[in-house]
Amino acid sequence: MKKQIITAVLYTVVTAVLLGVVYPLAITAAARLLFRDKADGQLITRNGEVVGSRLIGQPFTGAGYFHSRPSAAGTGYDAGASSGSNLGPSSKTLIDRVNASVATEQNGTAPVPVDLVTASGSGLDPDITPAAATYQVARVAKERNLSQQALQQLVQKNTTDRQFGLLGEPRVNVLQLNLALDAMH
Repeated sequence: MKKQIITAVLYTVVTAVLLGVVYPLAITAAARLLFRDKADGQLITRNGEVVGSRLIGQPFTGAGYFHSRPSAAGTGYDAGASSGSNLGPSSKTLIDRVNASVATEQNGTAPVPVDLVTASGSGLDPDITPAAATYQVARVAKERNLSQQALQQLVQKNTTDRQFGLLGEPRVNVLQLNLALDAMH
């Protein structure tokens, strides 16, 4: 019995060290060597200063910027509090929040794209649909005294197609679009 306990304890220690320390360190090292940009969070820098990440959304509320999706993560795009709201479609809280977002985003008679008024599952989505970006073109053009055609071309230039032509949906990274907008203005 004593021999079996010693064997079990040794296997536990060896397994814990291999799978709890050695393996994670090896995978982290491989990721940093082979995929440095992705392993570092795909950070975007401007003038040597980090301004955001391609992977985590940021709030943009000014009229002269394209707006992101609302966030359900903590106090807004808090990666430490990533989660959906768990509010169902009949929830009064959700309905009130969506109605308030619709009132904020409404510009004319066209319906507001759903991704401008609903949060993603993680609450951190950095992308919006091309339709949501196009919907905002008139407001941003008016605020910045730019032509709508120029902004529509900027949206198209910053639209990422489906991965491998079939996975996911076309999308626009809001941070990259707003950085391109600032660069052109």
